[in-house]
Amino acid sequence: MFARINSMGLFGIDSYMVGVEVDYGQGLPRVDLVGLPDTAVSESRNRVRSAMKNSGYEFPQSRITINLSPADVRKEGPLYDLPILIALLKAGQSLKVDTDKFAFIGELSLDGLVRHVNGALPMVIRAQKEGLERVYVPKANARESSLVGGIEVYGVETVKEVIQHLKGEIELERAVYDESAELLNRPPVPDFRDVMGQQEARYALEIAAAGGHNILMVGPPGSGKSMLAKRLPSILPDMTFEESIKTTEIYSIAGALPEGISLIRERPFRSPHHTVSPAGLSGGGVIPRPGEISLAHNGVLFLDELPEFSRQSMEVLRQPIEDNRITISRVNASVTYPCSAMVVCAMNPCPCGYYGHPKRKCTCPEGAAKRYLAKISGPMLDRIDIHIEVPPVDFEKLSAKTPGECSADIKKRVNAARKIQQERLKGTGISCNAKMDSAMTKKFCNPTPEAMKMLEKVFDKLDLSARAYDKVLRVSRTIADLEGSENIEASHIAQAVQFRSLDRKFWRE
Repeated sequence: MFARINSMGLFGIDSYMVGVEVDYGQGLPRVDLVGLPDTAVSESRNRVRSAMKNSGYEFPQSRITINLSPADVRKEGPLYDLPILIALLKAGQSLKVDTDKFAFIGELSLDGLVRHVNGALPMVIRAQKEGLERVYVPKANARESSLVGGIEVYGVETVKEVIQHLKGEIELERAVYDESAELLNRPPVPDFRDVMGQQEARYALEIAAAGGHNILMVGPPGSGKSMLAKRLPSILPDMTFEESIKTTEIYSIAGALPEGISLIRERPFRSPHHTVSPAGLSGGGVIPRPGEISLAHNGVLFLDELPEFSRQSMEVLRQPIEDNRITISRVNASVTYPCSAMVVCAMNPCPCGYYGHPKRKCTCPEGAAKRYLAKISGPMLDRIDIHIEVPPVDFEKLSAKTPGECSADIKKRVNAARKIQQERLKGTGISCNAKMDSAMTKKFCNPTPEAMKMLEKVFDKLDLSARAYDKVLRVSRTIADLEGSENIEASHIAQAVQFRSLDRKFWRE
């Protein structure tokens, strides 16, 4: 007796069809599970046996072979429990239902409950693309799975519920995405109106948001660096539906979807602690899972106290920052995750934090500030478009009764600048200045003769690298876009250079 049930598997951010095949043979009772299962999959035999017994079904006393095809791809996780149980019942003739167009995903508890699994959304998307008509997922995954159109999604809580629905004995409510129900679960986003003073830093963040530029803020403790960074998502353009789906897929795979949220509509803000490992930033595992930089896809990755991160962790980010994707290679697999995120960094100017402070004296030994900055490699600094100094805020500004400009007003200017960039870059596959390559920079960032003369002087005086040269041009292009200027003027170049404070000679002496 033989039966085959459709299920799904994950490989990085991509999903693929998995056929769960069961065959009853002659011989002493035994269950063989083949098809490159990992430990969690191999233990399905025990979970399925107990779940069947405690749900009122008899586990067959026979020689059973269970195959997970394709057999040359390693299967990972407990999500095959439910399809294995359904296949056992079909092979034993206890369930006589046509399931060729159905797929089943779910982990089982010993009492027959169907538990949450990671990666349900990309798996349901694959099922829809493969032409399947219906998919059964754990109730806890029904909300995110309902985002996929063109396929019936049913969230189930118990094994008995699935069997009774397949037999037509009970009706299950089809999962339907309800956006209005999620609005209540979305946390408020911090607003720039709470920031007092720091006009230069606010303007720098506006430029960063308008062009998608990476930014580094240098200032003493308490100057508002973290406060400013946390408000950056509030002025970024709204996510498109395609961006939301891709970001939600990554969170689904990582098991990091917030409770009550099925579609991530707000730009993610990730702020890993400086003790995070390189694998925590990039991703890891036997079959690598997304790291912090991928979880920040289409949003912001905030690295507070940048010099305190290990050198290895910082260097892990160098290539992903440039390529907007990260490839993680292991013995068993090599996977690629998207990681198109704005990188926002903050640091003190020295270990004590008060180097250059107008009122407090730095207590660090001579040369400590230079050694502290040297913890960040030159290539890493080169990949950060904007470097700004964030000075301490005086009492008069802190005690002002008038709030600062709100995020909504800043966002209008950011959206207007992004619209200009989208028109200019139409057909290139990118939508903001920061993502332009060298060829696009030469094509779209043409300074006036006066601006070019200024840039030439700056290039020679600061001994800029070729990458820093391109960064200055792209930031200048964004400043011009915010002002509605078609040409890059000398004033735009001057402002962009002012936002490269760590390239100035002062920091290298």
